[in-house]
Amino acid sequence: MSDSPAGEAPAPQAPAPAPAPGSSAPLDGLRVLDLATLFAGPLAATMLGDFGADVIKIEHPHKPDPSRGHGPSKDGVGLWWKLLGRNKRNLTLDLSGPDGREVLLRLAAESDVIIENFRPGTLEKWDLGWERLSAANPRLVLARVTGFGQFGPYARRPGFGTLAEAMSGFAAITGEPDGPPTLPPFGLADSIAAMSTAYAVMAALHGRERTGRGQVIDMAIIEPILTALGPQPTWYDQLGYVQPRTGNRSTNNAPRNTYRTADGAWLAVSTSAQSIAERVIRLVGHPEFLDEPWFATGAGRAAHADELDEVVGGWIARHDRAEVIAAFEQAEAAVAPINDIRDVLADEQYRALDSITAVEDEELGTVRMQNVLFRLSETPGAIKWAGRPHGADTDAVLTELGLSEREITDLRDGGVL
Repeated sequence: MSDSPAGEAPAPQAPAPAPAPGSSAPLDGLRVLDLATLFAGPLAATMLGDFGADVIKIEHPHKPDPSRGHGPSKDGVGLWWKLLGRNKRNLTLDLSGPDGREVLLRLAAESDVIIENFRPGTLEKWDLGWERLSAANPRLVLARVTGFGQFGPYARRPGFGTLAEAMSGFAAITGEPDGPPTLPPFGLADSIAAMSTAYAVMAALHGRERTGRGQVIDMAIIEPILTALGPQPTWYDQLGYVQPRTGNRSTNNAPRNTYRTADGAWLAVSTSAQSIAERVIRLVGHPEFLDEPWFATGAGRAAHADELDEVVGGWIARHDRAEVIAAFEQAEAAVAPINDIRDVLADEQYRALDSITAVEDEELGTVRMQNVLFRLSETPGAIKWAGRPHGADTDAVLTELGLSEREITDLRDGGVL
């Protein structure tokens, strides 16, 4: 296995070829009904929409997705929604009554995927459980995204990503050794669960190609973050080892920390590979460490992190940010600036990748947001529009479904839309 980037720098890669004229997105023709809110389920649907799926966001007529009101807004327009609701058409529908139920069943009959995150038993209470949905469309995939899964003693508890970050062991290993457990200031567990849900949907759809039938996905937000945390269960099972809080340090290698430069900037250094550790220690002028037996392993270096941080941090503190980055680059050692969002927007690598892209929006004009999650050379994804106003596409979607103007008016007058 190559140790790049730890080894020799790889040869520059040519840009991905432009898609052929008229090529379609990979999920064109796939229809997804997004019934979920806050945040894992809707983000999974966004990821599918980014690559061509026709995502129809279904919201209650009088209780929109709460993400519309989360965080800062501009001119009364929620900015988080612009990201979470992108590439989705918006339909209002009250699912709790018979008229709304019948509309959903008609939509389900013409859809491939439903993503929902109601508490277990809610769809069944509305007579929209799996048996009813599957009868309407045997090829349907139903992704059920909840805090704790569909069964077990916690299944009916309210569940949020914060609880998953706490229960999984993430908070227990995050923070300084003498400080409290620390929760992330963003939706970490939700985001990991969203990516996992999008993957699960594609796995279920591929399975459908072999069996001809859809199936239920039971996604518990408390589970994907366990995988992201690595081998902790195996360590404990085999060794009784419980990973402690180590701040910015690692128990597996050193030097690994954040360091302040002479001009007040912060940088992160990683030496996960032995070759990188050797390059860093030579760069900072202390090749004598290479003769120490403990320097030959990551665990040995981690046990001497104080000594290594002193020499690496001391060298970095005598140089400006630009000087440190240039020296590390020349030495082929691993370093990165500690960016805030202003730095991210100005970063030349992110700019080259178009990681933050501009989207035209009918309410706010131009809006910058994260681009699609990855690049495909032949059938790339795209952001067609940012999050739409509440219910903006209700009439269009129902007309496509075959409802007449009079039927739509009656449903709206009845409070269903």
